[in-house]
Amino acid sequence: MPLDYDLIKNWQFPEIRQDYDEKDCMLYALGLGFGTDPMDESQLRFVYEKQLLAFPTMSSILCHPGFWMKEQNTGIDWVRLVHGEQRTVIHAPLPVKGSLTGRLRISHVIDKGSDKGALVITEKTLYDASQTLLATIQQTTFCRGDGGFGRSDDPPAALPAVPAGEPQQRFELAIPLNAAILYRLNADPNPLHIDPGTARAAGFERPILHGLCTYGMAARAIVQHCCEGDPTRLRRFDARFSAPVFPGETLVCEIWRPSPGLVQFQARVRERDKIVLSHGVAEV
Repeated sequence: MPLDYDLIKNWQFPEIRQDYDEKDCMLYALGLGFGTDPMDESQLRFVYEKQLLAFPTMSSILCHPGFWMKEQNTGIDWVRLVHGEQRTVIHAPLPVKGSLTGRLRISHVIDKGSDKGALVITEKTLYDASQTLLATIQQTTFCRGDGGFGRSDDPPAALPAVPAGEPQQRFELAIPLNAAILYRLNADPNPLHIDPGTARAAGFERPILHGLCTYGMAARAIVQHCCEGDPTRLRRFDARFSAPVFPGETLVCEIWRPSPGLVQFQARVRERDKIVLSHGVAEV
């Protein structure tokens, strides 16, 4: 069933306000695997209250609108939804505690055809208590069962593929077996990420990792190796989700530096040699 372009494009989101504190920052960082080495002081900065820092991709989970596409009047076949891309522009560092306001709108509704589905892009802007803009986040949702409605916005500029040839750098991150169990406590309690029966019903051999957790882990690699460990240097972080990841696997981040300040990357899982994040772009 095609979706209703006018209904979705003009979907009204209430302004979302959220208070958070240092423990929320620590919990998010633990979900990304920070703290697995308690002697690594570069990790402790994100999980220990002494000189604590908020990791920048935490903006993706703050002031979250919930699973609004599941509401019956959207007409969207929510069972077939797939997270397609995530793009983040960081305007100012996140404080480790505060009161934020999130304002959301649907920026694009794109018809790919009756047999190809649709793309819905949600834009979220985050402001602190003084109304300083902290981040702009675009989430692309691939609505696989909802194409063919006949009206379409022009798509945003496509993310570039990584350069040909060998990457200039490779870095590995071991994904803890309990990564999804920790990460789901932030903003996504979907049983697909913890319940073996639900995972099997969805066609997976075991629970999968949240896409945004993989996204945050890739950002860890970029901050560590392209920003000298300084999270405030990360200004943009975009990626396309290509395949699911299982807790316990090893994430290999492959990095190209085509020009000063620009990083292109992709991430694969070593055990299956499968690309799971593609078309990655970061500005530092």
